[in-house]
Amino acid sequence: MALFDKFARLAAARRELARQGVVPFGVEVERIHSATEGEIGGRRVILAGTNNYLGLSFDPDCIAAAREALCAEGTGTTGSRLANGTFAGHLALERELADFYGRRGAIVFSTGYLANLGMLSSLTAPGDVLLVDADCHASIYDGARLSGAEMIRFRHNDPEDLRKRLLRLGARAADAVIVVEGIYSMLGDRAPLAEFAAVRRECGGYLMVDEAHSLGVTGDRGRGVAEEAGVESEVDFIVGTFSKSLGATGGFCVSDRPELEVLRYASRPYVFTASPSPSVIASTRAALSILRQRPALRRRLWANAERLYRGLEALGFRLGADPSPVVAVLLDTREQALAIWAGLIERGVYVNLMIPPATPKGRSLVRCSVSAAHEPEQIDAICAAFADLRGIGAAPSRAPAAGGRGGN
Repeated sequence: MALFDKFARLAAARRELARQGVVPFGVEVERIHSATEGEIGGRRVILAGTNNYLGLSFDPDCIAAAREALCAEGTGTTGSRLANGTFAGHLALERELADFYGRRGAIVFSTGYLANLGMLSSLTAPGDVLLVDADCHASIYDGARLSGAEMIRFRHNDPEDLRKRLLRLGARAADAVIVVEGIYSMLGDRAPLAEFAAVRRECGGYLMVDEAHSLGVTGDRGRGVAEEAGVESEVDFIVGTFSKSLGATGGFCVSDRPELEVLRYASRPYVFTASPSPSVIASTRAALSILRQRPALRRRLWANAERLYRGLEALGFRLGADPSPVVAVLLDTREQALAIWAGLIERGVYVNLMIPPATPKGRSLVRCSVSAAHEPEQIDAICAAFADLRGIGAAPSRAPAAGGRGGN
């Protein structure tokens, strides 16, 4: 096989999309007007596919904090955390994250992807076992592969399937690492964490939860699905990202395990990556403070999510899960998904197009993500745009949540 032959199928798929006049991936947002509006193709659009759950990317306090750090500390650290890249702000953010979660320690990574990659590749090694929910994000699978550990997939959101697989491991189950997510990014469904925690108590192992899409979204204090389910004390490692509710870039892990500090020195994606820029750290700290102090943002987010979900449900679209800030509209074919996605942009609404192989069970869908910054009128405008297109994708009943590979 020649070097580039392995990309033939991907290249053919891109050519087919180009022939249809659709370029859905890497869409250029030409201008950003606010947390909820931008311009694509010269057209002003409502941004309904950004994961900007609390709408903090334009918050004045976050911008002011970033500007102050930019002026005081420059544009970047120009080094890794173990070289010259640890500034006072990095350590302060780690302390604040640990305090927010009520944990002993925290590690900040340069991206959410690197948080999963760095934790899993250092926590486990050849001879260890990772049990991974089938719908987990690509970063979790990549971290598992990089670790060299034995990886076992279990059925999505199925505690009994996890239990059976742990029991088959026998004594090895005691040191196995179980990895799930809080809210899954494709269909917006929650992990049954109380049930998973019960399996872990029965069979042994360590539990890691990726709360990327549930930080700031669920729980009385916005700490995620583990808090909502009342099982935080049974979760060994919580991983998350700054690129959703906190409106920035970066990732983290918090834990009560004293070994977390040692992992900092064993994690190659941490050791050999430049640390986050001071302005990013500063805006993230401001956003975390806002998350803690303004629970009304979370209430508004859920009001918007419910409004969109019920509006699309009334139009007859098949929706992938119960109401959540991720609202997935399931379609029968890739062509339907492409047509609706393009039709929504024409009507001033941007959402995410998701087609195989990145989707659960090879389904095609368009994914909306709701923000606390959306006005009710914007939610209604999104529904009106879908209403114009319901002849393409509406169905008589809502489909149940599906399994399969997820993405983010």
